[in-house]
Amino acid sequence: MAKGSLLLLGSLLGMNSFAKAFAALPGIALIIDDIGPSYARAKQFLDLEVPITYSILPHFANSFNLAIEIHSRGHEIMLHQPMEPYNSSIDPGPGALYVGYDSVRIMNIMQENLSSLPYISGINNHMGSKFTECQEEVKKALNVIRSTDLFFIDSLTSCHSIAYKTARRLNIASACRNIFLDNIPEETAIIRQLARLKKHALRYGGAIGIGHPYPETARAISQFLNGHENTDKMLVYASRLLK
Repeated sequence: MAKGSLLLLGSLLGMNSFAKAFAALPGIALIIDDIGPSYARAKQFLDLEVPITYSILPHFANSFNLAIEIHSRGHEIMLHQPMEPYNSSIDPGPGALYVGYDSVRIMNIMQENLSSLPYISGINNHMGSKFTECQEEVKKALNVIRSTDLFFIDSLTSCHSIAYKTARRLNIASACRNIFLDNIPEETAIIRQLARLKKHALRYGGAIGIGHPYPETARAISQFLNGHENTDKMLVYASRLLK
């Protein structure tokens, strides 16, 4: 569109409306979970040099130093809070929350996890298919988040999770995952999921995809961005898509 036409459109709409129309582009937020155990796997995503939100597991060998480096590169960081899954044979890791914990224990665990990592802006759940279905425990955990003025993203590891709806009722800035990128950790499958994510963003104005620090996921993101013009300009941090 010629510059004169743009100015005419701006005058017809009013400059504020005109600016908003161009500012309200669809946003795609990529969250990479399970950061902390491996420096090399996190570096694959940092080397992409695109906006990615990194969700860091507490109390792993590289967690603290990765938080420092990720922040120094200008990226957003979340605490990847471990929570109890239904499969009791799976260990969610250190700093986990379990069904049956009282308010004080939940608060102490979450505060210890948060104090172990610098520059945390928000929290999402690691596992938690069982925990996020339990109203009482979910509310206790979310009250800690509300008291620290962080945002919350429900990873939706269970289709019966009540965490996002509860966060909204508690007036916590929140959102929920739309698509898991790499349940099938193959590049072609991940690229298909990224295409679905972009389609969702174009339709609804925003979309959140969660992936994991697999080499296949890093390569798929790189290929997808290189093969889809202007998709990189749609990438935003997760905090941009909160309600």
